[in-house]
Amino acid sequence: MFQDNPLLAQLKQQIQETLPKKEGQVKATEKGFGFLEVDDKTSLFIPPPYMKKVLHGDRVEAFVRTEKDREVAEPDTLVEASLDRFIGRVQWIRNRLNVVPDHPQMKDALRAKTQRGLSQDNLKEGDWVVASLIRHPLKGDDNFMCQVSEKITDADDKIAPWWVTLAKHNLPNQEPAPKDAWPLLEQGLERRDLTDLPFVTIDSESTKDMDDALYVKANPQGGFTMTVAIADPTAYIDADDALDQVARDRGFTIYLPGRNIPMLPRDLSDDLCSLRANEKRPALCCTFNIDADGTIADDAEFFSAWIQSHGQLAYDKVSDYIELGEQAQWQPESSDIADQIHQLHQFALARIQWRETHAVTFPDRPDYRFELSEDNDVIAIHTDQRRIANRIVEESMISANICAGRKLRDAFGFGIFNTHAGFNSEKLDDVVELVKAHDGEADSESLATVEGFSALRRWLNSLDTTYLDNRLRRFQAYSEIGHEPAPHYAMGLDVYATWTSPIRKYGDMINHRLLKAIIRGETEANAPADTVGEELAGHRKHHRMAERDVADWLYTRLLKPEVEAQTRYTAEIFDINRAGMRVRLLENGAPAFIPSSLIIDNKSRIACDKETGTVTIDDNVEFKLGDSLEVVIADIKETTRSIVAKPTQVFTLPEASQSE
Repeated sequence: MFQDNPLLAQLKQQIQETLPKKEGQVKATEKGFGFLEVDDKTSLFIPPPYMKKVLHGDRVEAFVRTEKDREVAEPDTLVEASLDRFIGRVQWIRNRLNVVPDHPQMKDALRAKTQRGLSQDNLKEGDWVVASLIRHPLKGDDNFMCQVSEKITDADDKIAPWWVTLAKHNLPNQEPAPKDAWPLLEQGLERRDLTDLPFVTIDSESTKDMDDALYVKANPQGGFTMTVAIADPTAYIDADDALDQVARDRGFTIYLPGRNIPMLPRDLSDDLCSLRANEKRPALCCTFNIDADGTIADDAEFFSAWIQSHGQLAYDKVSDYIELGEQAQWQPESSDIADQIHQLHQFALARIQWRETHAVTFPDRPDYRFELSEDNDVIAIHTDQRRIANRIVEESMISANICAGRKLRDAFGFGIFNTHAGFNSEKLDDVVELVKAHDGEADSESLATVEGFSALRRWLNSLDTTYLDNRLRRFQAYSEIGHEPAPHYAMGLDVYATWTSPIRKYGDMINHRLLKAIIRGETEANAPADTVGEELAGHRKHHRMAERDVADWLYTRLLKPEVEAQTRYTAEIFDINRAGMRVRLLENGAPAFIPSSLIIDNKSRIACDKETGTVTIDDNVEFKLGDSLEVVIADIKETTRSIVAKPTQVFTLPEASQSE
């Protein structure tokens, strides 16, 4: 109406100029209206007609006025669009191409066209596509419009969870191209021949890219001498090689449920560099001594070598052998391998004891593994417990990475370091107050040190409940990847630099080259590019999100029949917000949401408090972070790949209220 009548449009503009404006983010609802979230405490109503000009997640400036005794927001200026490049599904409406964004809060189809070279005839109802928003009403356009740039896969393709997720996060869906030949580079290094030493690898049965082999011997005076041999892809890839840039662009091997996409070509990662049994391989090695109490001596030596694994061992078989001895079904092939398993076990126990006493360890949690059929249906989810063989490899790698961190810090003062700053400095007083409220001891000065932080973590591990631990985690900083040596508070270590997975991590390839410079006796080296740490952190974030997204998709596929079956699960609460509780089903690892309305249907009786991590009913704490409860699956939302659960415990009105 205002557009058709210039006088009314002018009058509207004059009125609007007198109105206050506020900036915030648009939150859509399923009922057509929305809210402008100005800050944590201010939320303004957006009526349905105004919502037609915005999308969920848009950041806008809006006029604020009173309509029908209610303060409302009318979006006026787009600050930042929530959609740019996005994933969606094709929807044909009156023979016109539309795309519905693959987003839980975006249900409406957007008018679409295809970019040059992509025919609309190839797009069918429900097909998955990549699109970009090119028109927005708050930019003066008549309506929303997007442009389809790529078809991902067909609507009914069972491999869609992987292809769609990889496209969503702009990740590659296949390994780098192979080369015809991989000549070994001349790097000015003398390789020691260690092929006679009985190195062993311990991995999952299905592992092909084996990047670490172990050899240890007990010392007569007590303690151990450990040699860790690591696959050496930088023996084939120079820093100036185009493949090095490919590895940098990828950052890591992508591990998704049911499949992985290697950082390097498979003929390198799964063959030439893989430390397969009985095959001679180039390796970068570190030998270091461990005292009887588990202390790592500061005498680590790095060197290049040829090694040959004498045994390709599996986690479960090694764990069974350690736990059951001669009663185990699997037995080592030779006395040398049996002796290595025994010595590695004793080494790991010493290191575990040292870290539990002086650093930080975390309770073992199982890994959940999807089993897929040949046509990509989910058959089952297996729970893989972390057993003693897993701990052997873990302690070996942590020890080797401590040695690398020390060596790079002392030699150059730079490298690729994994760091963690502990608690956010501005939150230390809150941490102290919370710890003391739970009968613990803490002070800000101590918690600002690695030793003080580690002591608190060890105390938390001793508690019967993880409630306080869960609450304190929200005050912690995030792990980072940086160029300069700095402590890793979360591990309780003064320095930490990984080099033990160069097949899978680009940062480890960088550290390999720096360690080789040290081996050659060089006193200067090229520091990593300023942006590498930030790039690697970004890759890691997107890979974890992709892994979660695929898992969510597969969980909804597998667990859909359990809604009708009403199968009971044990769930652990890991987050509480004002809408309800987020839990993890311990039998299979699936995340689920329990809305407060499914805990009790009277919202005046329930309060879900994010700050305290509690759910109270009638002012009594019924649930808190870390608690376990029995649940059933109430609903599977396939479009959003989410699971809704509800407790089996029923909360009813008090007897007095019922009689009233």
